[in-house]
Amino acid sequence: MKHPLPLFLIPLLLLGGCTQLTQRPVYDQPAYKPKDPSKVAVKVSLNKQMVYVMEGSRPLLVTACCVGIPSHPTPKGNFTVTRKERNKRSGEYGFAVLKDAIIPCEVSQAHGHYVGYPMPYWVEFSPGYGFHLGWVWPVPKSHGCIRLHSNDAGKFFALVHEGTPVKIAADQPEDATLGAKTPRPQDYNDPDLPAALMTAQKYFEQIKPPVFLQ
Repeated sequence: MKHPLPLFLIPLLLLGGCTQLTQRPVYDQPAYKPKDPSKVAVKVSLNKQMVYVMEGSRPLLVTACCVGIPSHPTPKGNFTVTRKERNKRSGEYGFAVLKDAIIPCEVSQAHGHYVGYPMPYWVEFSPGYGFHLGWVWPVPKSHGCIRLHSNDAGKFFALVHEGTPVKIAADQPEDATLGAKTPRPQDYNDPDLPAALMTAQKYFEQIKPPVFLQ
């Protein structure tokens, strides 16, 4: 289970001698507020692993995503946003918090106190499936959810509302235009944050709020 490295930790890593991060562009896609929030719709391309938040023909946010692996695919079809939860934790995957250790585990295998893996900016479109902040790999890696980069998940969360249409298909018309010129993040292989932070409320508090262009 991987979680994007918050930007405020990057200077600390650079001081520790990590030169690779200085050469890697920061992934932070531009986002725009809608003129009419009722016109916002979401399209997801599974093959391209791209999310298009549109207001009619106007793109509000175009960002890379990570979708489900073949054994746990992201469902296709027409959906609507049914629930939003800023500080959600997983009910299936997380950590067993013991007296002297914090151990990654599934909830069915947890001994001690179970704390779910953080899934900030949760936007549910089908029972058990949603968009959320997480590592965005170049290949499918999730258990069916749609992961968004740490710098873009908050923007997506703010742009949609309960009832926003979500269309998920193998391909989308925007793949050949918007998707073709949109970069992908390169930080998917960075290490997770310490388990002690991942299991604490402080984890949610250190996430930066989204920034929009006018």
